[in-house]
Amino acid sequence: MSLFKGTGVALVTPFDTNQQVDYPSLESLVNHIISGGANFLVAMGTTSEAATLNSSEKAKVLECIIKTNAKRVPIVLGMGGNNTMALVEEIKSFNFDGVDAILSVAPYYNKPTQEGLKAHFSAVAEACPLPVILYNVPGRTASNISPSVVLDLAKKYRNVVAVKEASGNMAQIMEIVQHKPKDFLVLSGDDAITLPLVSVGVDGVISVVANVVPQLMSQMLNLANQQKYFEAQKIHYQMLDLTNALFAEGNPAGAKAALQKIGVIESDSLRLPLVPVSNALRSKINELISSL
Repeated sequence: MSLFKGTGVALVTPFDTNQQVDYPSLESLVNHIISGGANFLVAMGTTSEAATLNSSEKAKVLECIIKTNAKRVPIVLGMGGNNTMALVEEIKSFNFDGVDAILSVAPYYNKPTQEGLKAHFSAVAEACPLPVILYNVPGRTASNISPSVVLDLAKKYRNVVAVKEASGNMAQIMEIVQHKPKDFLVLSGDDAITLPLVSVGVDGVISVVANVVPQLMSQMLNLANQQKYFEAQKIHYQMLDLTNALFAEGNPAGAKAALQKIGVIESDSLRLPLVPVSNALRSKINELISSL
C-alpha cells in the first residue's frame, strides 16, 4: 500500500468561462502536479466539484486524467454516496481500467449510526475489486466515522487499505494510528495540520494546496518521513498563509484562483452554487503566490 503514501492531490476540475470542462487546462494541471513530485492523484473528490458534473462529464474527466497521467502515478477515484444499494451497483458495473483505488466518503445527509456506517462500508468493500480508502469528513457529511468502525473495517477487509481523516480531531486520528493494522494507512485530509499529523504517525495527505504548490507539499512530506522535522517545519510555515487563504472562501474557489494566477488553468470559473473568490481575497492570494 506504499502506492498511497506521501502526497496525494485532490484534483480540481477546470471550467472555461462558459462553464464547460476545460480539458487542455486539466491536462496542464495533471502535468504540473506530477512534475511537482506528487505521489498519486485523486479524481472526482470534493475538490473536483463532482456534485455539479453529470455522468458523461465525469467519465470524460476521468478518461482525460488517465490518458494524461500515462501510468506515471497511481490514480484514486472518488466513489461515494448516501444510497448504499445504488453505490454498490455502480461499483459492480464500473470499468476500473486505469484506476488503482477508490476513495469512498461517509454517507452524507442521512446521518447513519456507527452500525449503519459499518454496514455501508462493508457493502462497498465486498463489492469493490480495488483497494478502498475510507473518507471521514464530518464537516461535510454530518456523520463521523469512529475509530472503532475504521479499525474494525481495516481488520476485516483486506481491501480496506487506508482512511483519509478530515475530522480535525487529533485524539481520534492518533487512536487510529495507535491501533491500526501494520499495513493500514492513515492520510491527512487537512492541509494545515498535515505536518503535525505526520509527526504522530500519519502516512501522508490528500491535499488541495498541492494543486498549486506540489513541489513544496511533496518536499515537506519527504522531509517529514525522513524525520527531518526542522527542515519540514520551514516549508510548513512557508505554505501556511497560502493554505489558510485558499480555504478562506471555500474549496476549490481559492485553489482555482491561485492556479489561474500561476498560469496552470485558464479560468477560475466554478459551477453554482460555488462562486469565485472576492476581489480582496484574490489580491491576497496573488500576493502570497508572488512571495513564494
